[in-house]
Amino acid sequence: MIRKLIVGVATALTALVPAAASAEAPARTESIKIGSLAPGESPWGQVFKVWQKAVRERTKLPDGQKTANGKSYALDITFFWNGQQGDEAAMVAKMKSGQLDGAAITGVGLAQIHRPILVLQMPGLFDSWAKLDRARDALKSEFEKAVGDAGFALVGWGDVGLAHSMSKGFPVYSPADMKGKKPYVWRDDPITPTVFQVIGGVTPVLLGVPEVLPQLNSGTVNVVTAPALAAEQLQWASRLDHINTQVVGVGIGALVLTSKKLDSLPGDQKAILLETGAVAGKALTARIRNEDAQAMNRLKSKMTAYESNQAQRDEWAKVFKEVRSRLAKGTFPADLVKRVEDLAK
Repeated sequence: MIRKLIVGVATALTALVPAAASAEAPARTESIKIGSLAPGESPWGQVFKVWQKAVRERTKLPDGQKTANGKSYALDITFFWNGQQGDEAAMVAKMKSGQLDGAAITGVGLAQIHRPILVLQMPGLFDSWAKLDRARDALKSEFEKAVGDAGFALVGWGDVGLAHSMSKGFPVYSPADMKGKKPYVWRDDPITPTVFQVIGGVTPVLLGVPEVLPQLNSGTVNVVTAPALAAEQLQWASRLDHINTQVVGVGIGALVLTSKKLDSLPGDQKAILLETGAVAGKALTARIRNEDAQAMNRLKSKMTAYESNQAQRDEWAKVFKEVRSRLAKGTFPADLVKRVEDLAK
Protein backbone atom coordinates (compact mmCIF):
# COMPACT_ATOMS: atom_id res chain seq x y z
CA MET A 1 0.00 0.00 0.00
CA ILE A 2 2.79 2.43 0.97
CA ARG A 3 4.81 1.54 -2.15
CA LYS A 4 1.72 2.11 -4.31
CA LEU A 5 1.20 5.51 -2.67
CA ILE A 6 4.82 6.55 -3.31
CA VAL A 7 4.57 5.51 -6.97
CA GLY A 8 1.35 7.51 -7.28
CA VAL A 9 2.98 10.57 -5.73
CA ALA A 10 5.94 10.27 -8.08
CA THR A 11 3.64 10.08 -11.10
CA ALA A 12 1.67 13.11 -9.99
CA LEU A 13 4.79 15.12 -9.26
CA THR A 14 6.52 14.45 -12.56
CA ALA A 15 3.39 15.10 -14.62
CA LEU A 16 2.70 18.56 -13.27
CA VAL A 17 4.63 20.90 -15.53
CA PRO A 18 6.79 20.60 -18.64
CA ALA A 19 10.49 20.01 -18.24
CA ALA A 20 12.89 22.90 -18.68
CA ALA A 21 13.54 23.29 -22.38
CA SER A 22 16.46 25.69 -22.47
CA ALA A 23 18.70 25.26 -25.50
CA GLU A 24 21.65 26.39 -23.42
CA ALA A 25 22.69 24.71 -20.21
CA PRO A 26 22.72 26.94 -17.10
CA ALA A 27 26.15 27.68 -15.64
CA ARG A 28 25.47 25.66 -12.49
CA THR A 29 22.71 23.50 -11.06
CA GLU A 30 20.83 25.57 -8.50
CA SER A 31 20.38 23.72 -5.18
CA ILE A 32 17.55 24.45 -2.75
CA LYS A 33 18.76 23.72 0.80
CA ILE A 34 15.98 22.43 3.08
CA GLY A 35 16.24 21.38 6.73
CA SER A 36 14.09 18.94 8.69
CA LEU A 37 14.03 17.25 12.09
CA ALA A 38 12.72 14.08 10.42
CA PRO A 39 15.00 11.12 9.68
CA GLY A 40 15.67 10.58 5.99
CA GLU A 41 14.04 7.13 6.03
CA SER A 42 10.93 8.32 7.85
CA PRO A 43 7.60 8.71 5.99
CA TRP A 44 8.34 12.44 5.72
CA GLY A 45 11.77 11.74 4.30
CA GLN A 46 10.47 9.20 1.79
CA VAL A 47 7.96 11.64 0.32
CA PHE A 48 10.52 14.45 0.21
CA LYS A 49 12.95 12.21 -1.68
CA VAL A 50 10.25 11.56 -4.27
CA TRP A 51 9.82 15.33 -4.51
CA GLN A 52 13.58 15.74 -5.01
CA LYS A 53 13.56 13.18 -7.80
CA ALA A 54 10.60 14.86 -9.50
CA VAL A 55 12.32 18.27 -9.47
CA ARG A 56 15.40 16.75 -11.07
CA GLU A 57 13.29 15.06 -13.73
CA ARG A 58 11.27 18.16 -14.53
CA THR A 59 14.40 20.34 -14.91
CA LYS A 60 16.41 17.77 -16.85
CA LEU A 61 18.60 19.35 -19.52
CA PRO A 62 18.07 18.39 -23.18
CA ASP A 63 20.44 16.37 -25.36
CA GLY A 64 22.67 15.12 -22.56
CA GLN A 65 23.84 18.59 -21.56
CA LYS A 66 25.59 19.13 -18.23
CA THR A 67 25.93 22.16 -16.01
CA ALA A 68 29.31 23.48 -14.89
CA ASN A 69 29.08 21.35 -11.73
CA GLY A 70 28.42 18.20 -13.77
CA LYS A 71 24.66 17.80 -13.25
CA SER A 72 22.17 16.87 -15.93
CA TYR A 73 19.37 18.94 -14.37
CA ALA A 74 19.01 22.66 -13.67
CA LEU A 75 17.41 22.50 -10.21
CA ASP A 76 18.00 20.25 -7.22
CA ILE A 77 16.93 19.97 -3.59
CA THR A 78 19.45 19.19 -0.86
CA PHE A 79 17.91 17.93 2.38
CA PHE A 80 19.45 18.07 5.84
CA TRP A 81 17.82 15.37 7.99
CA ASN A 82 17.70 14.60 11.71
CA GLY A 83 18.08 18.21 12.85
CA GLN A 84 21.49 18.57 11.18
CA GLN A 85 20.76 22.29 10.86
CA GLY A 86 19.63 22.56 14.49
CA ASP A 87 16.20 22.70 16.08
CA GLU A 88 13.38 24.44 14.23
CA ALA A 89 14.07 27.88 15.71
CA ALA A 90 17.63 27.58 14.42
CA MET A 91 16.40 26.51 10.99
CA VAL A 92 14.06 29.50 10.75
CA ALA A 93 16.93 31.78 11.81
CA LYS A 94 19.11 30.25 9.10
CA MET A 95 16.39 30.83 6.52
CA LYS A 96 16.23 34.47 7.55
CA SER A 97 20.02 34.81 7.22
CA GLY A 98 20.15 32.96 3.88
CA GLN A 99 21.97 29.86 5.15
CA LEU A 100 18.91 27.71 4.40
CA ASP A 101 16.35 28.13 1.64
CA GLY A 102 13.54 26.23 3.29
CA ALA A 103 12.45 23.84 6.01
CA ALA A 104 9.84 21.21 6.77
CA ILE A 105 8.70 22.42 10.17
CA THR A 106 6.01 21.76 12.75
CA GLY A 107 3.66 24.28 14.30
CA VAL A 108 6.40 25.27 16.77
CA GLY A 109 8.68 26.20 13.87
CA LEU A 110 5.87 28.02 12.07
CA ALA A 111 5.36 30.08 15.23
CA GLN A 112 8.88 31.43 14.74
CA ILE A 113 7.57 32.99 11.52
CA HIS A 114 4.00 33.84 12.54
CA ARG A 115 3.09 32.89 16.09
CA PRO A 116 -0.74 32.90 15.69
CA ILE A 117 -0.54 29.75 13.53
CA LEU A 118 0.20 27.81 16.69
CA VAL A 119 -3.37 28.32 17.94
CA LEU A 120 -4.16 25.19 15.94
CA GLN A 121 -2.09 23.20 18.45
CA MET A 122 -3.77 24.50 21.61
CA PRO A 123 -4.76 21.54 23.79
CA GLY A 124 -8.25 20.18 24.11
CA LEU A 125 -9.61 21.63 20.87
CA PHE A 126 -9.19 19.04 18.13
CA ASP A 127 -9.55 15.32 18.73
CA SER A 128 -10.04 14.42 15.05
CA TRP A 129 -8.62 15.41 11.69
CA ALA A 130 -12.06 16.50 10.48
CA LYS A 131 -12.24 19.18 13.18
CA LEU A 132 -8.72 20.38 12.41
CA ASP A 133 -9.46 20.55 8.69
CA ARG A 134 -12.50 22.72 9.27
CA ALA A 135 -10.55 25.21 11.37
CA ARG A 136 -7.41 25.24 9.24
CA ASP A 137 -9.38 25.68 6.01
CA ALA A 138 -11.14 28.66 7.56
CA LEU A 139 -7.91 30.31 8.69
CA LYS A 140 -5.21 29.24 6.26
CA SER A 141 -5.59 32.11 3.78
CA GLU A 142 -4.83 34.69 6.46
CA PHE A 143 -2.04 32.55 7.88
CA GLU A 144 -0.47 32.10 4.44
CA LYS A 145 -0.66 35.85 3.80
CA ALA A 146 1.05 36.59 7.12
CA VAL A 147 3.80 34.07 6.30
CA GLY A 148 4.22 35.75 2.92
CA ASP A 149 4.42 39.19 4.53
CA ALA A 150 7.23 37.83 6.73
CA GLY A 151 9.27 36.88 3.66
CA PHE A 152 8.36 33.22 3.27
CA ALA A 153 6.15 31.09 1.05
CA LEU A 154 4.05 28.37 2.67
CA VAL A 155 4.27 25.78 -0.09
CA GLY A 156 2.16 23.06 1.49
CA TRP A 157 0.52 22.24 4.80
CA GLY A 158 1.22 18.94 6.51
CA ASP A 159 0.49 17.05 9.70
CA VAL A 160 2.60 15.39 12.38
CA GLY A 161 -0.10 13.38 14.14
CA LEU A 162 -2.63 13.20 16.98
CA ALA A 163 -0.93 13.83 20.33
CA HIS A 164 -1.08 11.42 23.29
CA SER A 165 0.55 11.33 26.70
CA MET A 166 3.24 8.63 27.07
CA SER A 167 5.15 7.88 30.24
CA LYS A 168 7.71 5.60 31.87
CA GLY A 169 6.66 3.44 34.82
CA PHE A 170 3.26 5.00 35.57
CA PRO A 171 -0.02 6.03 33.90
CA VAL A 172 -1.28 9.60 33.51
CA TYR A 173 -5.04 9.43 33.87
CA SER A 174 -5.68 12.95 35.15
CA PRO A 175 -3.84 16.25 35.58
CA ALA A 176 -3.05 15.33 39.19
CA ASP A 177 -1.01 12.36 37.93
CA MET A 178 1.46 14.82 36.40
CA LYS A 179 2.43 16.29 39.75
CA GLY A 180 6.02 15.50 40.69
CA LYS A 181 6.76 14.05 37.24
CA LYS A 182 9.37 15.17 34.70
CA PRO A 183 7.62 15.96 31.42
CA TYR A 184 9.49 17.03 28.30
CA VAL A 185 8.56 20.45 26.93
CA TRP A 186 9.88 21.73 23.61
CA ARG A 187 11.99 24.75 24.52
CA ASP A 188 10.42 26.94 21.83
CA ASP A 189 6.80 25.95 22.50
CA PRO A 190 4.86 28.75 24.26
CA ILE A 191 1.80 26.56 24.92
CA THR A 192 2.82 23.47 26.91
CA PRO A 193 4.53 25.28 29.82
CA THR A 194 1.19 26.98 30.48
CA VAL A 195 -0.45 23.56 30.82
CA PHE A 196 1.91 22.64 33.64
CA GLN A 197 1.57 26.07 35.26
CA VAL A 198 -2.18 25.50 35.45
CA ILE A 199 -1.76 21.98 36.85
CA GLY A 200 0.87 23.11 39.39
CA GLY A 201 3.50 21.00 41.12
CA VAL A 202 5.18 20.09 37.84
CA THR A 203 8.69 21.06 36.78
CA PRO A 204 8.91 20.58 33.01
CA VAL A 205 12.22 19.77 31.36
CA LEU A 206 12.84 22.29 28.57
CA LEU A 207 14.69 20.74 25.64
CA GLY A 208 15.17 20.94 21.91
CA VAL A 209 13.90 17.95 19.95
CA PRO A 210 17.38 16.47 19.29
CA GLU A 211 18.03 16.53 23.06
CA VAL A 212 15.03 14.45 24.12
CA LEU A 213 16.30 10.93 23.44
CA PRO A 214 19.41 11.22 25.65
CA GLN A 215 17.28 12.63 28.48
CA LEU A 216 14.82 9.75 28.17
CA ASN A 217 17.76 7.35 28.33
CA SER A 218 19.06 8.98 31.50
CA GLY A 219 15.64 9.23 33.17
CA THR A 220 15.74 13.04 33.28
CA VAL A 221 12.46 12.94 31.33
CA ASN A 222 9.68 10.44 32.07
CA VAL A 223 6.64 11.94 30.30
CA VAL A 224 6.26 12.91 26.65
CA THR A 225 3.15 14.22 24.91
CA ALA A 226 3.51 13.64 21.18
CA PRO A 227 1.95 11.91 18.18
CA ALA A 228 2.58 8.16 18.03
CA LEU A 229 4.36 8.26 14.67
CA ALA A 230 6.72 11.04 15.72
CA ALA A 231 7.49 9.21 18.98
CA GLU A 232 8.32 6.08 16.99
CA GLN A 233 10.46 7.78 14.35
CA LEU A 234 12.46 9.75 16.93
CA GLN A 235 12.91 6.56 19.04
CA TRP A 236 11.20 8.08 22.06
CA ALA A 237 8.48 5.43 22.22
CA SER A 238 11.00 2.64 22.87
CA ARG A 239 11.95 4.36 26.14
CA LEU A 240 8.35 4.68 27.38
CA ASP A 241 5.88 2.01 28.52
CA HIS A 242 2.47 3.65 29.16
CA ILE A 243 0.20 5.48 26.71
CA ASN A 244 -3.10 7.27 27.27
CA THR A 245 -5.41 6.75 24.29
CA GLN A 246 -7.05 10.16 24.77
CA VAL A 247 -6.18 12.66 22.03
CA VAL A 248 -5.08 15.89 23.70
CA GLY A 249 -4.30 17.90 20.55
CA VAL A 250 -2.87 17.78 17.06
CA GLY A 251 0.59 18.29 15.68
CA ILE A 252 0.64 20.31 12.47
CA GLY A 253 3.39 21.38 10.11
CA ALA A 254 4.21 22.90 6.76
CA LEU A 255 6.82 23.13 4.05
CA VAL A 256 8.20 26.67 3.94
CA LEU A 257 10.60 28.32 1.49
CA THR A 258 12.09 31.79 1.58
CA SER A 259 10.60 34.27 -0.85
CA LYS A 260 14.09 35.61 -1.58
CA LYS A 261 15.28 32.24 -2.86
CA LEU A 262 12.11 31.58 -4.83
CA ASP A 263 12.26 34.98 -6.50
CA SER A 264 15.88 34.39 -7.53
CA LEU A 265 14.89 31.38 -9.65
CA PRO A 266 13.91 31.53 -13.32
CA GLY A 267 10.13 31.50 -13.72
CA ASP A 268 9.88 27.92 -14.97
CA GLN A 269 12.02 26.56 -12.13
CA LYS A 270 10.03 28.48 -9.53
CA ALA A 271 6.79 27.08 -10.94
CA ILE A 272 8.16 23.52 -10.87
CA LEU A 273 9.38 23.86 -7.29
CA LEU A 274 6.13 25.34 -5.99
CA GLU A 275 3.75 23.02 -7.81
CA THR A 276 5.64 19.82 -7.00
CA GLY A 277 6.07 21.01 -3.41
CA ALA A 278 2.32 21.48 -3.09
CA VAL A 279 1.74 17.94 -4.36
CA ALA A 280 4.30 16.61 -1.87
CA GLY A 281 2.46 18.43 0.93
CA LYS A 282 -0.88 16.90 -0.03
CA ALA A 283 0.68 13.45 -0.26
CA LEU A 284 2.16 13.85 3.20
CA THR A 285 -1.20 14.79 4.69
CA ALA A 286 -2.82 11.54 3.54
CA ARG A 287 0.17 9.37 4.32
CA ILE A 288 1.05 10.76 7.75
CA ARG A 289 -2.52 10.52 9.03
CA ASN A 290 -2.68 6.88 7.98
CA GLU A 291 0.74 6.00 9.36
CA ASP A 292 0.13 7.85 12.63
CA ALA A 293 -2.97 5.69 13.18
CA GLN A 294 -0.93 2.57 12.43
CA ALA A 295 1.81 3.71 14.79
CA MET A 296 -0.76 4.25 17.54
CA ASN A 297 -1.98 0.68 17.10
CA ARG A 298 1.60 -0.60 17.34
CA LEU A 299 2.27 1.38 20.51
CA LYS A 300 -0.94 0.16 22.13
CA SER A 301 0.24 -3.41 21.56
CA LYS A 302 3.70 -2.73 23.03
CA MET A 303 2.82 -0.41 25.92
CA THR A 304 0.28 -0.42 28.71
CA ALA A 305 -2.57 1.37 26.99
CA TYR A 306 -5.32 2.91 29.08
CA GLU A 307 -8.16 5.40 28.81
CA SER A 308 -9.17 8.23 31.14
CA ASN A 309 -12.73 7.98 32.43
CA GLN A 310 -15.24 10.78 31.92
CA ALA A 311 -14.50 12.46 35.24
CA GLN A 312 -10.78 12.50 34.44
CA ARG A 313 -11.48 13.82 30.95
CA ASP A 314 -13.54 16.59 32.51
CA GLU A 315 -10.55 17.50 34.70
CA TRP A 316 -8.35 17.76 31.60
CA ALA A 317 -10.98 19.83 29.81
CA LYS A 318 -11.04 22.27 32.73
CA VAL A 319 -7.23 22.59 32.63
CA PHE A 320 -7.18 23.08 28.87
CA LYS A 321 -9.90 25.74 29.03
CA GLU A 322 -7.88 27.69 31.59
CA VAL A 323 -4.75 27.29 29.44
CA ARG A 324 -6.54 28.78 26.44
CA SER A 325 -7.84 31.62 28.59
CA ARG A 326 -4.32 32.49 29.72
CA LEU A 327 -2.89 32.19 26.23
CA ALA A 328 -5.55 34.63 24.98
CA LYS A 329 -4.13 37.31 27.28
CA GLY A 330 -1.01 38.06 25.29
CA THR A 331 0.42 34.95 23.67
CA PHE A 332 -2.30 34.86 21.00
CA PRO A 333 -4.95 37.41 19.98
CA ALA A 334 -8.06 36.85 22.10
CA ASP A 335 -10.37 37.07 19.10
CA LEU A 336 -8.37 34.41 17.27
CA VAL A 337 -8.54 32.04 20.24
CA LYS A 338 -12.31 32.53 20.35
CA ARG A 339 -12.63 31.86 16.62
CA VAL A 340 -10.64 28.63 16.88
CA GLU A 341 -12.68 27.47 19.87
CA ASP A 342 -15.88 28.09 17.91
CA LEU A 343 -14.49 26.25 14.85
CA ALA A 344 -13.59 23.26 17.04
CA LYS A 345 -17.17 22.73 18.26
